[in-house]
Amino acid sequence: MGIKMKKVAVIVALLLSLSTLNVANATTHPPITCAKSNAKGHAPASVRQPTKPAKILAKKFTLTTNCGVIEITTVGAMAPMTITSLAALAKAKYFNASVCHRLTTKGIFVLQCGDPTASGSGSPTGWKGYVDENLPKGDVNNYPAGTVAMANSGPGTNGSQMFLVYADTSLEPNYTIWGTITKGLDLVRAIAAQGAVGSDANGKYIYVGDGFPAQKVELQKVSAR
Repeated sequence: MGIKMKKVAVIVALLLSLSTLNVANATTHPPITCAKSNAKGHAPASVRQPTKPAKILAKKFTLTTNCGVIEITTVGAMAPMTITSLAALAKAKYFNASVCHRLTTKGIFVLQCGDPTASGSGSPTGWKGYVDENLPKGDVNNYPAGTVAMANSGPGTNGSQMFLVYADTSLEPNYTIWGTITKGLDLVRAIAAQGAVGSDANGKYIYVGDGFPAQKVELQKVSAR
């Protein structure tokens, strides 16, 4: 199971009803307080793609969500093109009012965000993928808890989608690591504790190991500095 940019096989109605969803086989999860969100998938904003790394790289990204604030400290010069590209998107408000579209709770442990379409296949309009950077070794737990990395659909296809690792995870060493969660890891874990949801063959909503977060998560604002 990898972190690919792919279409999530769950109907759009699921995304719109997450905050009030009654799910089969529900279990008790620790409470989490999140504001109601009306965000839904939408067309990505048009943003000019950077062609070279910025002279001054952003050191911190702040993800303001309906559930709280997540701060990410970047790896700086180890992933200059990635950080430059994400900072350009943040400055253009590309991520604002977008929904985190994927949560995995079995095998790998990540919350995936950064696709305004909420389909799992969205990327900045007209962008060509950019270089992979700061790839880890192919070791066990090579994406430890707190890691923030890029999702992709193959070598050199990075765009806007990112994943936040909330528990130690082993993956193919194919995903650019560009930051570490320095505030809000407990928040991501609380979101993950609510589980992921999908639909069965009869269209009934159920808990699954890989699906939409049961707790709807909106990136209300993303800033870089």
